[in-house]
Amino acid sequence: MLNRINKLGNRNKARTPFIWSAVIAAIVLGACGGDTGELTGVLGRRPWFHDQPLGTVYIPSGTFHTGQADQDIFQSYLEPNKQMTQTAMWMDETEITNNEYRQFVHYVIDSVARAMLDDDRYYLPEDDDGNRYINHRERLDWERHKEDLEDMFYMEEERFRGKKQIDTRKLLYVYQWFDYVTAAANTAKASYDKYDERNPGNDRSQYIKDEETHIYPDTLCWIRDFTFSYNDPMTRQYFWHPKYDDYPVVGVNWHQANAFCVWRTIRKNSYWEDIGYPITEDFRLPTEYEWEYAARGTRIGAKYPWGGPYTRNSKGCMLANFKPLRGHYGADGGVYPVRADSYFPNDWGLYNMSGNVAEWTSTAWEKANNAIVHDLNGQNYRRTPERGPIAKSTDKSFKRKVIRGGSWKDVAYFIENGARTYEYQDTSKCYVGFRTVQSYIGRSNKDRK
Repeated sequence: MLNRINKLGNRNKARTPFIWSAVIAAIVLGACGGDTGELTGVLGRRPWFHDQPLGTVYIPSGTFHTGQADQDIFQSYLEPNKQMTQTAMWMDETEITNNEYRQFVHYVIDSVARAMLDDDRYYLPEDDDGNRYINHRERLDWERHKEDLEDMFYMEEERFRGKKQIDTRKLLYVYQWFDYVTAAANTAKASYDKYDERNPGNDRSQYIKDEETHIYPDTLCWIRDFTFSYNDPMTRQYFWHPKYDDYPVVGVNWHQANAFCVWRTIRKNSYWEDIGYPITEDFRLPTEYEWEYAARGTRIGAKYPWGGPYTRNSKGCMLANFKPLRGHYGADGGVYPVRADSYFPNDWGLYNMSGNVAEWTSTAWEKANNAIVHDLNGQNYRRTPERGPIAKSTDKSFKRKVIRGGSWKDVAYFIENGARTYEYQDTSKCYVGFRTVQSYIGRSNKDRK
């Protein structure tokens, strides 16, 4: 019996190398592309986590009640409070600053100059479709091309005190956006039909929109927005002077804010593509409900981002930059806008969600948006071109876009979490700026752990 056991043991020992050889061979075959017929999914895909964009904070998914937090009877009739669920996102911790927007302006100046020269050294090789793209990595020698670039500057008769300055009217940014709303509506009508050139619902090109916009901020808004008021120094200095680098950019209309988002997206995605990393979601303006959810910072029913119901803390210090008392602009520490990181942030680390400058959202204005939007990521998005004819008379109302947060020149009511108003998308104001968001890909930021 003992001999039989020893023989079996020896036989098993002898078989062990063969078993491991088979396992190793299967692994090697799989790695070399051998198909075993099993459902494995596409091999070679790396785990991916949504990296935090510089200068943003993570806002987790959650549910809140949108609407007024105080006894605003008439507003409550128009727009009663509504429970809303928002999915996670990255949001800029401050408003976009002058210096950050100036980086965009410099990019456009550089692009316009290179396009004006039409020199092969400033372009990348043509792609398979024959397209040529500007090569921004090749340094532009302005001194060498100063005669060829004369058209970039104001003509002599337009120069103030003889200063040679860039003609800001030449700073145009061309970009594309995709009309998902119309595409979804049209393709639903033509769903499951075979592709037919005569069927407009299946023609993808009609939803790809080209848009062109001037990108230089309207510095004259400091004068235009106030009648019989001397604000000329702000017109001359606010956007360019180093003192205001970290102050929120203003004088930017809704189209310019969207153009900035596109530029920021392309800039970041180009980097990801260069290192072979998957691109991610676009930077964009927040919806008005994303903005309100972020402003509340987990404080249910709070009047202000810090809670409330007062605009001062226990030491008597103002908690935001607005128009307190009977027009005592400086009582809160700032007559005009202040640095974008002034005052205490809310519970999620967001600065100046109340006051300083009001902020553009992507939402089209309706008096009663709460009554029509969905309770999951609610949005009323309508977009009309900056120039050209309007398709329908009703589209005029879509040019009004919701702004949130109130500003340095607004009374306390407009800096409440639930307060909302609008500006026309093609107007620029010295009290309206913006910040961007990026939808988070995945269930939660905790997925990386």
